[in-house]
Amino acid sequence: MNFFKTKPRTPPDLVRGLRDAIPKLESGPPGSETRRKANEEVSKNLQQIKGILYGDGDPLPELIAQLAQETYSTDLLLLLVQNIARFDFEARKDVVQIFNNLLRRQIGSRLPTVEYICAKHEDVVFATLAGYANEEIALNTGMVLKEMLRHEQLAKILLYSEQFYMFPHHIETTTFGVSCDAFANLKETLTRHKPMVAEYLDKNYDRFFASFTTLILSTNYVTKRQSLKLLGEILLDRANFNVMTRYIANEGNLKMMMNMLRDKSKNIQFEAFHVFKVFVANPKKPPQIEAILRRNREKLLVFLQGFHNDKEDEQFSDEKQFLIVQIQNL
Repeated sequence: MNFFKTKPRTPPDLVRGLRDAIPKLESGPPGSETRRKANEEVSKNLQQIKGILYGDGDPLPELIAQLAQETYSTDLLLLLVQNIARFDFEARKDVVQIFNNLLRRQIGSRLPTVEYICAKHEDVVFATLAGYANEEIALNTGMVLKEMLRHEQLAKILLYSEQFYMFPHHIETTTFGVSCDAFANLKETLTRHKPMVAEYLDKNYDRFFASFTTLILSTNYVTKRQSLKLLGEILLDRANFNVMTRYIANEGNLKMMMNMLRDKSKNIQFEAFHVFKVFVANPKKPPQIEAILRRNREKLLVFLQGFHNDKEDEQFSDEKQFLIVQIQNL
C-alpha cells in the first residue's frame, strides 16, 4: 500500500497553478529552465483540468461546478486564448477541449459559460477571431469560435461588433487552410441564427454588402466561389426576404452577376447563375433592372441557350428554361 499517495489537487489549486505558470512562459531567455518548467506546469494543469471535465468514468458535478466558478472568477478563459500561442501542441488541443466543454455545460436551461461571456467578457469572442492572424493557432481558436457561434447571444456579439469586419481580411490574407476555416465561421455567423441575422442585414445593409462584395470579387478562386454560393444562400433564404428585395433592385449587383456568368471557371458561372436567376424571376422588377435585361435580351437568350448544356441536373435545366421564357417575354 502506498501511504504517501498525494492528495488530488482541487479545482481552485489547478486554476491558480495554471494562472501562475502562464507569465513564466516569457521568463528568461528562450529554452531556459524557467520556461521549460513553466511549460510543463501549464501542460500538467491543463491535463488535470481536462480530467475533471471529462472524467475517467462519470465526471463529478460538484468538482466541475467548482472548476467553472474558478475559471469565471479569475477570467481564465480570456487568459487561455490570449496565451495559447505560447503553449505546446498538445496543450493547445487541451485548451480547445476545456473551452468547448465549458461552453456546452448546461444547468437546467442555463448555459453558465455563455452567460459569463455575455456579461462584460465579450473580449473572449474577439480574441478567438483575432487568432486567425497567427497561423500556428488559427485552427485551435477557430474551433473555439465555431463552438461559440452555436449560441445566438455570442454570435450576436460578434456580428454587431467592429471586429466582424475583420473576416474578409483573415479570409484574403491567410494560408489556404486558415482561410477556409475563417470562411466557414463567417458562414456560420451568417446562416445559423436566421431571424437575428436578417434583422442585422436589414439595419446594416450598405456596410455589410460593401464588405462582402470584396470577397465576391476576390482574385482567389476558392474565396470567390464560396462567397457567391453563400450570397445565393442568403438571398434565397425566406428570412432574408427584405434583404433580397433590396439586393435585386440594384443595377450594379445585376451587372456584377452578368459578368460572373462569363467567368472562365464553369463553377463560378454556375454559382453566379443561382444569384442571377433571382433578378430575372422577380415578378416586380424595378424599371432600371428591366431596362438592363431588355437591352441585353438577345445576347442573354443566345448565352443561356448554350449555357452548361452538358450538366445533367433536372432542376438546373428547368430553372434555365424558366429564365429563357422570362427574358423572351420582356
